[in-house]
Amino acid sequence: MAKFPRVREQHIAVFGESGSGKTVLVSSFFGPAQEGSYKNDLWDLVADEVGQGIRLYKNFLGMRDKATVPPATRFRATTYYFSVKLKGAEVDAAKKWPFDVLRLAWHDYPGEWFEAEPSSAGERDRRTECFRSLLRSDVAILLVDGQKLLDHHGEEELYLKSLMFNFRQTLSRLEDDLLEDGPIVEFPRIWILALSKADLLPDWDVDRFRDLVILNAAEDIERLRSTITGFIEAPEALSIGEDFMLLSSAKFERMAGSPRAIGINMSRRIGLDLILPVASILPLERRVQWQTKYDIPFRVLDTLADGAELLAAALADGKFTPVEKLLAKMPKGGKIAKAMLPILAEAVALAGPKLLEMNEKARARNDVLRTTMTQFKLDLERGVEDKVIRNSR
Repeated sequence: MAKFPRVREQHIAVFGESGSGKTVLVSSFFGPAQEGSYKNDLWDLVADEVGQGIRLYKNFLGMRDKATVPPATRFRATTYYFSVKLKGAEVDAAKKWPFDVLRLAWHDYPGEWFEAEPSSAGERDRRTECFRSLLRSDVAILLVDGQKLLDHHGEEELYLKSLMFNFRQTLSRLEDDLLEDGPIVEFPRIWILALSKADLLPDWDVDRFRDLVILNAAEDIERLRSTITGFIEAPEALSIGEDFMLLSSAKFERMAGSPRAIGINMSRRIGLDLILPVASILPLERRVQWQTKYDIPFRVLDTLADGAELLAAALADGKFTPVEKLLAKMPKGGKIAKAMLPILAEAVALAGPKLLEMNEKARARNDVLRTTMTQFKLDLERGVEDKVIRNSR
């Protein structure tokens, strides 16, 4: 019997210019789960580093109780580690689960590094090492600032082109250092364009956001795609300009004619409940899509969705034993990737009434892991229906 806890770690990288709301977003992702009134019968969300958790919760309380926005973390790259600890895992050792803790590594890339050249060789090295640290991410989120869209009303093209250009320049400055050993195998393959501060544009859904971006910056997205394909092995396994979402940490109420916030409603969040599903489910879905369509080397497949086999086993009913046997009898390589594809595809295909039925059965059996994973998939479906997220198909 495996010792508890067994951890499945997923990574996301969040990029955005200074002032785009990255610190507010991560504080609002973590903070509500720490309130005394918060209830979740499946899992607890904890910060692996106590100091980080205290700072994030303080940020959240400042917004909730004093309507103060947390200070920006200028020129500082930070990785936040959060653990989704399944309730009952420690005491119910009889259940054979693929894993017992889902850890999320949230990489926050400094916005100022979009906007300025390195001031020294040391700073250049820090930027390069920071970027290397987030290459493990399956999903990258590039924030489009809702406030800047409002500021550029009628001239949104200027802002969007500037955003894409600055990010391409950031990548270009790192190219020689990152490619010193050739094309990169492990690299974020899913790039979501996300509207931050979506509460400022209450009439917008994700389709309207996507249409605005495509209308004004389609060529710039294609240039960004071209830049990234020059970094990676198997560039056909790449999604840019196909996935969009809305994000808002709260509803900010402002005094007419004044930038000062007079109230922040922390219960009016948009999209943050999709972060965990996006980090865990979306890479699995995309791996099946790409593996079915393209002949991708195993060394690339193996990085497209870290722990895809275990995630699929946690989703598909009764599939952990077959997965365990396949992993035990086959060495890692193309054969096991081919043998696993039907199991991965079965998990990805779960949808609609069948998915809901499986979720209800898992909940009735007190199978907390399967209930959680199927709930994540249901949450993604609901996000699509509510037009908060739009995924590539």
